[in-house]
Amino acid sequence: MAEQDGWSEKDWMRVVPETERALYLQSGFGERQPFGERPALIVIDVTLSFTGSRPQPVADAIREFPTACGEVAWEALPRIAQLLQLFRDRNWPVVFTRNDSLDQVFAGGATKRVRSRPSPPEGQKFPPGIDPLESEWVLEKAKASCFFATPLNSYFQMRKVDTVVVCGVSTSGCVRASVVDACSHGYTTYLVDDCCFDRSHFAHCANLFDISAKYASVVSLTELEALCVSRVSD
Repeated sequence: MAEQDGWSEKDWMRVVPETERALYLQSGFGERQPFGERPALIVIDVTLSFTGSRPQPVADAIREFPTACGEVAWEALPRIAQLLQLFRDRNWPVVFTRNDSLDQVFAGGATKRVRSRPSPPEGQKFPPGIDPLESEWVLEKAKASCFFATPLNSYFQMRKVDTVVVCGVSTSGCVRASVVDACSHGYTTYLVDDCCFDRSHFAHCANLFDISAKYASVVSLTELEALCVSRVSD
């Protein structure tokens, strides 16, 4: 499929039938938005609960942490670390999210999944290389979207953020919900595809396609880096 409106060929688009991809392009979906002047980064739920304590197949990883995504998480971690450094070097806002396990006891979890066993408390920790700085906000949330019933939008308004860049886990769950809400709040929204992961490859690919069509500009880390270096630090 030829590139149109910034919607270039991506590996994750291979799961989508060619006829459907062509129809979306003909209808004007997939247009890339201009990158703004005041971006912020959201790192969604990149904790041991979703990465596991080490790289291993997902079938083994879920024995330790029921929500772990296995080896794909550890493949994404070095790229997420690079993305973090891009924002830190420019003094742009960085927000980490993780599940608020106490609020979820009273308000319910992020999905309808019935938990057969609780995630170990160490699952709230961040994996090596992804530790937040003291100056960076760790936002705890009970639901899938980091905007739902949290002060995140107020924080972004206070910082005059115009563009939200999203990475993390899971592509089909909390990442998607947060991207849709970022778009709904009026932010130019970018999703870094190779800095996201999911326990399901199909769900990962299908959601990247749909997000790219409707809610965010989906780019690689290399593409995002080129956009970042074109902006002047604060």
